[in-house]
Amino acid sequence: MSGPVERWFEARGWREFDFQREVRQAYLAGESGLVHSATGTGKTLAAFLGPAAEAFAEGARKASPLRVLWITPMRALAGDTAHSLERAAQGVGLEWTVGLRTGDTPPAERARQARRLPTVLVTTPESLALMLSQAEARERLASVRAVVVDEWHELLGNKRGVQVELSLARLRRWNPALRTWGLSATLGNLDEALTRLLAGAPGRVVRGVSDKPVVIDTLIPADVGRIPWAGHLGLAMLPEVVAALEESRST
Repeated sequence: MSGPVERWFEARGWREFDFQREVRQAYLAGESGLVHSATGTGKTLAAFLGPAAEAFAEGARKASPLRVLWITPMRALAGDTAHSLERAAQGVGLEWTVGLRTGDTPPAERARQARRLPTVLVTTPESLALMLSQAEARERLASVRAVVVDEWHELLGNKRGVQVELSLARLRRWNPALRTWGLSATLGNLDEALTRLLAGAPGRVVRGVSDKPVVIDTLIPADVGRIPWAGHLGLAMLPEVVAALEESRST
């Protein structure tokens, strides 16, 4: 009998990749790890569907205190990530709340989160460090079941990455059963990346789709005799770039 994840994929006409299923099953078995797969192949879903399936198994479909903490190094993409996770939660039938906490979060939303954190929180390394410095941090964050570190290659080996490692260490002290999964598409030193992510604890490297074809195209102005000077060519080509993005499935 298929579960909620399988039914959602079937309803959308999708097929779950083997690596997505492997990550989900590993998460349910209590494992942590690193997912390495090409951009646009479903790493976000791979990391999220494990906590979603666990919630169904526990009868935790309703909104509840923070269960999933999603760390992204790119504040500009945090909103898109939150929307994607919200759609996935609704798709599998969860009534979870999804929130965003970055330096751009309005004071009113911060006040709401101070009263009650969402079930899933997308945040940045800096905002997480500030949350951990608050007096009530342990009470509010000890319920976290899963931490997902998106774009781990952007953090590995720099000060922001060390900040994430320290934050993870504190969260693990409060919850030794915490599961941590990193996501990346451009890592060569996978073993080292896994060791840094999990502080030397055992983990699994899951390799996803690596042979995704890449097509590089060049957009040429329709009238090459009227190329603008003073460095404004990019703005002049903006309509053509937007059209190319809209016509592509993954760019």
